[in-house]
Amino acid sequence: MRRQGPAPARPAGTRAARHGGDDIRFWQTHSVKGFFAAAAVLVLVCGGLFLFFVKGLYLLPDKVCEGSVQRDVVIRTLPQARAADQWAHHRGTGRDFMFDCTVSTSGDSILSGRVNLWDVSKADWEQDYSDDPGTHVVRTSAGRVAGLAQVDGDRGVASVYVPCEPKDTEAVTGPQALVAEVDVVGRSKASGVALGQNLTDIAYQLTRHAHALECKGAGAFPGRLPRYEDR
Repeated sequence: MRRQGPAPARPAGTRAARHGGDDIRFWQTHSVKGFFAAAAVLVLVCGGLFLFFVKGLYLLPDKVCEGSVQRDVVIRTLPQARAADQWAHHRGTGRDFMFDCTVSTSGDSILSGRVNLWDVSKADWEQDYSDDPGTHVVRTSAGRVAGLAQVDGDRGVASVYVPCEPKDTEAVTGPQALVAEVDVVGRSKASGVALGQNLTDIAYQLTRHAHALECKGAGAFPGRLPRYEDR
């Protein structure tokens, strides 16, 4: 029988090398996990900062100004801002009737709308907005409700006209109409016809609310006026 000799000696450093490799894999694994954790924290922080500076309009009620105007159309009209506020009130009857709505932001943009009861014909109302030289006016209508907008680059004014029979007939005489006017002071998010469309939508919603406050009957108000680009 052959006598077996002693087992060959393990090369020096083998165990150390193995443990060293384990250490490297350990730190590589934890480094990757740490990277993704740091990236997740960074995303959350950046997202929080972004929301802090743009959340203002999104914190407004779903419908602003006594529940008359949808927040979405305001968001389409005004630039993002850190903070925003809105208020509205109505007063008087007949010739003294007025309903107004204001949305302001921390970026110094102000959306302002007002509705009054006027003794004015539709033709005179249209002419009043068409007299300004160099101003392009777009128009729309549905039944007795008419809308228009002065389109001038980044600035614009919109108005809506609807006949009204006041609830207090003793306060006025002759044909009457509700006339709404909406504009933006400061920067706006939209421009051109898009801005005019947004302002007209707001004026229309204000007029519909004012009609319920001041005028007899429900009025023939469609969901919205036809779009300017469709005409």
